[in-house]
Amino acid sequence: MTMKSQNNRFVNWLDQRTGVRHLTREALDEPIPGGARWAYVLGSGLLYILLSQIATGVFLAMYYVASADHAHTTVEYITKQVTAGSFIRSLHMYGSSAMVVTLVAHMAQTYFFGSYKGRREILWLSGLILFALVIGMAFTGYLLPWDQKAFFATAVGTNIAGEVPIIGDWLKELMRGGTEMGTLTLSRFFVAHVFLIPGCIFAFVAAHIFLFRKAGSAGPMDEHPFEPKQQTEQFYPKQVIMDIVFATILVGTLGLLSYLSPVELGPKANPADTSFLPRPEWYYLPIFQWLKYWNGASAIIGIVVIPGIIAALLVALPFLDRKLERRPWKRPVASFSFAIVICSLIFLGWQSGHEDASDPAVAKQLTKQSEETAAFMKAPFTPELSGGTLTAQNAALLDPQAMLGKKLYANNSCDGCHGENANGTDVGPKLIGIGTKFDRAKIIGLLKNPTQKMRDGNMDPVDLPDAELDKLLAYLNSLK
Repeated sequence: MTMKSQNNRFVNWLDQRTGVRHLTREALDEPIPGGARWAYVLGSGLLYILLSQIATGVFLAMYYVASADHAHTTVEYITKQVTAGSFIRSLHMYGSSAMVVTLVAHMAQTYFFGSYKGRREILWLSGLILFALVIGMAFTGYLLPWDQKAFFATAVGTNIAGEVPIIGDWLKELMRGGTEMGTLTLSRFFVAHVFLIPGCIFAFVAAHIFLFRKAGSAGPMDEHPFEPKQQTEQFYPKQVIMDIVFATILVGTLGLLSYLSPVELGPKANPADTSFLPRPEWYYLPIFQWLKYWNGASAIIGIVVIPGIIAALLVALPFLDRKLERRPWKRPVASFSFAIVICSLIFLGWQSGHEDASDPAVAKQLTKQSEETAAFMKAPFTPELSGGTLTAQNAALLDPQAMLGKKLYANNSCDGCHGENANGTDVGPKLIGIGTKFDRAKIIGLLKNPTQKMRDGNMDPVDLPDAELDKLLAYLNSLK
C-alpha cells in the first residue's frame, strides 16, 4: 500500500467521524468578490496576533504572582533569570502594540472601503466591541509588572475614570478595589486581563467570524453592498497564501524587535515617590495629551461628552449612512471626518512628546527615570524575602565580622536610608548584591567619597577606622 493511499484511508476514516472535509470546505471555499487582495490580510493578521498573545501570556502567567509584594519580583525573575523569559515577555508586549496598530488599520480600511454597508450592521458593532475589549486588555495588562511607570500611569487612568459624572467614584473604587492602589487592584486587573476580557474576546471573535461569513465578503470599494456583481474567487489558495505571508512578516518583525530591543522593566513601584512623572504607552499618549486641555468643570466635556459623541456616531454609522456608494472620494464628509480624528490623534501623540522635550525640568526628570530603568535592568536579580536576605539574618552565625559590621551599619544610621536589612527605602536604594557588583576598592571609595548623586540623596562620607571599615565591608559583602 502506497503512502498516498494510506493517507487517503486515514482522512476517510477521520472524515466519517468528524466531518473534517465539510469543515475544511466551509472554511476555505469562501467566495471573495473581485478576487484575493493584500488589503484583506488585516483580519487574519489580528487572529494570528491574538494566538501569539495567548501563547506568550500563558507562559508569563506560569511565573506571575498578582500581589503588590511579589508581582514585580516575579516579572524581574522572568526578565533576568528564566531562559528566553525576556524574549517572550518582549514578544507579548510588542504584540499588544501590534494588535492596536493592526486593529486601527483594519477599522480604518473597513470605514474607507464602506465595508459596513449592506447587511453588515451587527458585524460592524461586533467589531467595535472587539476594539473596546482590546483597549481594555492593553489597559489591564499595563499595571501587572508593578514598576514605577505601570503604577503611576494606571493611577492616572483610574483617576480619569473617577471624573465620570455620578458613577465616577464608584467606578474608580471598583477598579482599584478600594480608595488606594495595592494588591486588590493588581488582583482585579489580573483577573480581568487573564480571564474576563479574554473570555469576552473569544466570544466576540467567534461571533464576528460567523457574522462575516453570513454577510459575505464586501469586496472592493466599487462593489455593490447588497448584490455583488464582480467575479468571485475562492479564499483558498491565493488569499490563504497572502495571509500566511503577512503572518510571517508579523512573526519576523515582532521576533526581531524582541531580540534586538527587549522590553525594559523599571524599579519596583513606590507610591511615595512624588517626583515620578507618569507617561503611558505610546497608544495612550494622545488621550493623555487630550486630557491636559480639560480641567475643573470642563473636564466632563473632554472626558465624557466629546468621546461619547464620537463613540455614538461610530455605533450609529451603518444605520445613518444608508447610501449604496462606498468609494471614499464619493463620501467626502464621512471620509474627511474620520481622517480628522486619525490626524488629531497622531498630532496629540506628537504634541505630548514635544512638550516633554521642550520643558527642561520635565526632560531632566524623564531622563533620570530612563537612567534608573537602565540601571535596574543591568543590576543582577535579587529575590526579595520578608525581613531581608537569609544571609543578612544569619550574618552572626556565618561571620562574626559581619555581625559586628551590622551593628556599625545600625549605629551609623545607615538603616535610616537603606532599611534595617539593606532592602532599601523611599530614600536610599537597596544594598543587597553590592558585593558582587563592586570590588572592595570601589566600595571603600564610594563610602569615603560619595558621588554627587549619592550626596544629593543625603549620603555623607563614612569616616571610620580601617578596622571598623573592614567589619562594615564584611556585612555588605554578606548581602547576597
